[in-house]
Amino acid sequence: MSGNNASTNEANCLLRHVCKLAGDPTQCTRNCSAWIGLSGASGQGGRIAAANVPKGYRNLTLKDSPAREGQSKIYATFERYSETFGRQFQPDAERIKSFYLWSAQPGTGKTTSASSLLCEYIIAHYVGSLKRGLTPQQRPAYFLSVNALQQTHNRAYAPGSQATKERYGDEIDRELRRAKEAPFLVLDDLGIRAATTSFIGVLYDIIDSRTTDDLPTIYTSNKSLDGLYDLFYDEDPEGKIVDRMRDQCAVVEFGGTSKRGRR
Repeated sequence: MSGNNASTNEANCLLRHVCKLAGDPTQCTRNCSAWIGLSGASGQGGRIAAANVPKGYRNLTLKDSPAREGQSKIYATFERYSETFGRQFQPDAERIKSFYLWSAQPGTGKTTSASSLLCEYIIAHYVGSLKRGLTPQQRPAYFLSVNALQQTHNRAYAPGSQATKERYGDEIDRELRRAKEAPFLVLDDLGIRAATTSFIGVLYDIIDSRTTDDLPTIYTSNKSLDGLYDLFYDEDPEGKIVDRMRDQCAVVEFGGTSKRGRR
């Protein structure tokens, strides 16, 4: 049942396209256990909040992503890609690949699309776990802003009290652990600015760990992989980061002009 019934919780629920009870006024409410498991009773918690998805992107799926209309061919690819998410329950299946989403022009839908894919993975994990009698993980996916991580890293090494440095250091360690362990990761806004040798090491640690463990990652950037290599050349002349990113990773260039302000 579907149709975004205003008297139900359908429009707010990430499962609206897959749940047989979506739109049922007696079942599709904020008391639904699946709703609470994904979004919390308040709609601001649950597995979606644990995944650190930015608030403006927490209710997106591939079907209703605002970037879909302008990137129809790319979204056809994403639909096929999302069908591979069931492999997470098949230890001997082919690995789920990674994607590098880029465009020189900002605002073309890269972060929106990456968030939609992350939400689709959470849906696949949650529904697939329940169907198999398993308890869904609390954090099956994670969204990490590389720009925010770099700023935190810079603060940790800036002049200041030891307590402040330790606080930022602990934050970096926490984000590193989550990024390396999450079954599915979005690394958003790679290459906004040049990086120090220390921060290059942080990025390499995340990317190398995930590549070694065959964990899928969605990267977004305003630079091509060659452009990213050029940006990081002074601190990574051998191109180790880009080389690891290319492994089992499909590159998708977004076209068009900025759509910001229209979502």
